[in-house]
Amino acid sequence: MIEQLLTSEFHAECMSKKWTSPVYAFFKTTPQIEYKDSCRAHVFECGAGRCKGRNSRYVYRFLDKGDANSTSNLLCHAKICWGVAEVKTALATHDVEAAREVLAKAKLQDGSILAEFERIGKAKVTYQHTQHTTTEARYVPV
Repeated sequence: MIEQLLTSEFHAECMSKKWTSPVYAFFKTTPQIEYKDSCRAHVFECGAGRCKGRNSRYVYRFLDKGDANSTSNLLCHAKICWGVAEVKTALATHDVEAAREVLAKAKLQDGSILAEFERIGKAKVTYQHTQHTTTEARYVPV
């Protein structure tokens, strides 16, 4: 059992060197390795403070399938939790480490993370107008 665990951790480290897509920045750096019905899977935990995922904050990638390197399920989950615009601008950077740095230092709110990603990608900074939250809409200064 210990040997299997060490092999699994080593396998995850080797696999993580191939993960260069910026979508991985939206998840914790080291995935767990689980077995379901004798099928090995990487389990990525969402990095959002409040995960909005439909099923849970964990995204499974089964390694015995032909699409073991596909990021589509990670991408769908990231769009739900972080927003389509944020994920799109992160993907435009083409650099997972730069995207991780932005997410680590940006404890920012609604749309302000876009400017950080666009600075890395050297794209034109655009501004996003978002609707006020219920609390902001009801606030009446006296």
